[in-house]
Amino acid sequence: MTADLALIWPELILTIGGLITLMLGTFAGDRQVGLYQLAAMVTLAAAAAAVVTFFGTDTTVFSGTLSVDSFGGFAKLLIYAASFMCILVAPRFFKDSMRAEYPTLILFAALGMGIMASSRDLMTLYIGLELNSLAAYVLASFMRTDDRSSEAGLKYFVLGALASGMLLYGISLLYGFTGTTDFAGIAKVIGGEMNIGLLFGVVFVIAGLAFKVSAVPFHMWTPDVYEGAPTPVTTFFATAPKVAAMALLTRVVIDAMGPAVGAWQQIIIFLALASIILGAVGAIGQKNIKRLLAYSSINNVGFMLVGLAAGTQQGVEGVLTYLLVYMVTTLGAFLVVLQLRDDQGNQVESIPALAGLSQRRPGIAAALAVFLFSLAGIPPLFGFWPKYLVFEAAVNANLVPLAVAGIVASVIGAYYYIAIIKTMYFDDKSDTEFPKGTGTVVEDAVITASALWLSVIGYLFIGVLGVLSASAASVLF
Repeated sequence: MTADLALIWPELILTIGGLITLMLGTFAGDRQVGLYQLAAMVTLAAAAAAVVTFFGTDTTVFSGTLSVDSFGGFAKLLIYAASFMCILVAPRFFKDSMRAEYPTLILFAALGMGIMASSRDLMTLYIGLELNSLAAYVLASFMRTDDRSSEAGLKYFVLGALASGMLLYGISLLYGFTGTTDFAGIAKVIGGEMNIGLLFGVVFVIAGLAFKVSAVPFHMWTPDVYEGAPTPVTTFFATAPKVAAMALLTRVVIDAMGPAVGAWQQIIIFLALASIILGAVGAIGQKNIKRLLAYSSINNVGFMLVGLAAGTQQGVEGVLTYLLVYMVTTLGAFLVVLQLRDDQGNQVESIPALAGLSQRRPGIAAALAVFLFSLAGIPPLFGFWPKYLVFEAAVNANLVPLAVAGIVASVIGAYYYIAIIKTMYFDDKSDTEFPKGTGTVVEDAVITASALWLSVIGYLFIGVLGVLSASAASVLF
């Protein structure tokens, strides 16, 4: 037991840090919210440092229920980085409504997501997923005086409960027909004869996890929650939980269901194509920038699933690289949205209101254009590279029709990204004023660094990304 505890320092650090900020908030109230914010960020940084020390380790703890390996470490670093930024940028948005619970909820959500990424057992999978979900439901409805936020929290909770029920039913079927909840044990049984009970278990487990990654047809919560939740919370939902859920889905289908590739591959292919197409078509008529980015996330999840559908190490490497580039791009895009404020200081989310933004705030308009073109995967921006990787993996796995369909559908998605850029650069100025100085030095620095990295500069890091993603993906094979 002591040896196992020595290998889960990231989780222990987050648990201790979360409990400390919770107790401080309970006794000191919201007066010292800046202190709780700092404590939470230090906790996340310490947890990330602990992950780095274990990078390259490949072992399991607590009777094989949790893994300590490079795959989980890669996902955890992305999760902690996104959580760190979402705590850092929150106070300026919430102003007087910032409460002590916010950093605490982020810490416990990050703890749950870390457990998700490292799970090797259906029980720990569910514990991590619910720990993250319970914190996420509260975060979605964090602004209690805002009807949109309350509605977002309620929708997320109801639909999340439905998805959890589906997942639990799938877990019970897998346990009933395999006699174990361990991924290795399930893989051993599935490698034999696939019966109807096991097939239903596989379908329900993948359906429950598809809700967490916002894959079609389990995407219905995403646009409403993204629009209604406070923007820092939406930024969090679009980055960290997406990484955790995709890492978990990848580990489950490769680790636990790998021998039954013929059963789950068809499901993943359907989810991929449906997400790419609906994510592209659904975004075309959107007038709210946060709803549009919600459909963009659905669309990009579809591309990630193309790499996963390949079922190969090359495909998983593509998924991991895609997660990193997608997280940086989405984080930058939402930081730009945070800075879109009118002369009254109100958040501007309407896309038509962005008309003429390039003349009022040329720097912000240029950064948003880079992020949108990168999400569309238009070369020479770095967002093209992960799309190339997942399509190459699909072709090498003899999934040429899937790759062709994905490439054709990506053209549809490019339309609505270009439409926003056309609005910013070529339409007549709107009546909305965008005064300068609406962002902090940190926000400006992160936006600038992200935009530069997503330009051709990102290609200089292909070698490093290739080594890291290959090291992480090899663990599953």
